[in-house]
Amino acid sequence: MIPPNYSDICKPVNDLFSKDYPFGALKLEVKTTTANGVSFTVNGAQDLKSGAIISELKTKYTDKANGLTYTESWNTANLVTGQVEVANKFAKGLKVELSGSSALSSAKRALRSKINYQQENVFARVNIDALSPSATADVTISRDGLLAGAELAYDVNSGAVTKTNSTLGYAGPDYLITLQGNNSLNLFQLAFYQRVTKNVEAGARAVYDYKNPDGGVSAEIGSKYILDSDAYVKAKVDNAGRLGLSFTQLLRPGVKLSLAGLFDTARLQENTHKMGAAFTFEA
Repeated sequence: MIPPNYSDICKPVNDLFSKDYPFGALKLEVKTTTANGVSFTVNGAQDLKSGAIISELKTKYTDKANGLTYTESWNTANLVTGQVEVANKFAKGLKVELSGSSALSSAKRALRSKINYQQENVFARVNIDALSPSATADVTISRDGLLAGAELAYDVNSGAVTKTNSTLGYAGPDYLITLQGNNSLNLFQLAFYQRVTKNVEAGARAVYDYKNPDGGVSAEIGSKYILDSDAYVKAKVDNAGRLGLSFTQLLRPGVKLSLAGLFDTARLQENTHKMGAAFTFEA
């Protein structure tokens, strides 16, 4: 079995606590696909506090016969990005990506290359930023449910390692336990996720900052309950008393609505709460 890439080791837990919670914003996503396989995605979001609007237009075309994928995007920051992916062309499990971006209103530029390699029990990635210049590498290995991963970033100009992260975990048939050590083993996170039944998911995570021992341990628990094939609800609460609630409904095939609210239960009479909504249209 191929393990997840390093960024996705804790994906079930992260999705439980972050997905479908559009706090403080109105979000819109529209996805369409043409007959020849070109997909268009438009994302937009308005901050309900400042009124600022950000949006992005993305096009994607996949040439399955040659293992090529072309992606282009343009956002309201006037940043144009292009990316080419080649998968399984040079070797099985090997994907090579080349991307570049340019800000039309400034001299900001980026040129990056990424190599992904995945085989049984291993997933490795190398990401090189040619203009910084810097490099990031990570690897995940697995064996009989055990997971181990590490990530490292290196800055060429300073000649120093700028980031070291590591993760240990165990993935069972319906649960996941992970322990992460980030920021050179100064920030620790212990997380747990379980699919309790086919309709119920639950999770918890605790974070401790070694550099800020007076801050104690921050903890959070969350759950998801599937009401039926078209709707589900989510809830989470942390040790600071912040309660997050979310309701997602499939209104019709291709049309999804999410409503969410974040409430500070320690200050219910104050204007500290956040509401939000997200619409997704897909054809």
